[in-house]
Amino acid sequence: MRDDRERLLDVIEAIERIERVSARGREYFYNDEMAQVWVIHHLQIIGEAVRGISSEFRTENPGIPWTDIIGMRNVLIHHYFGIDRDAVWNVIEHDLLELKSQILSRVGE
Repeated sequence: MRDDRERLLDVIEAIERIERVSARGREYFYNDEMAQVWVIHHLQIIGEAVRGISSEFRTENPGIPWTDIIGMRNVLIHHYFGIDRDAVWNVIEHDLLELKSQILSRVGE
């Protein structure tokens, strides 16, 4: 069974993979179906990893939006109402860097 630290490292790895594709820009993401699949897949990995983190760890780290991350995973996995590229890009632009920073600060502890 994977422990919390391993799951946090999974999150970091998935974010870094998203960063490699998103570095090509919004237009590339919007126009390349494989880029969209790649990003969505790695957002799902982030959600799965977070879902497996212990409730104790999540409680001890309330500044990370655990519920939102798991909720995004659920939407992406189940395709509720289709996947909104704008919402996905918004996560890339506004949330991933902060999440990466938060997770990195906890991995070193």
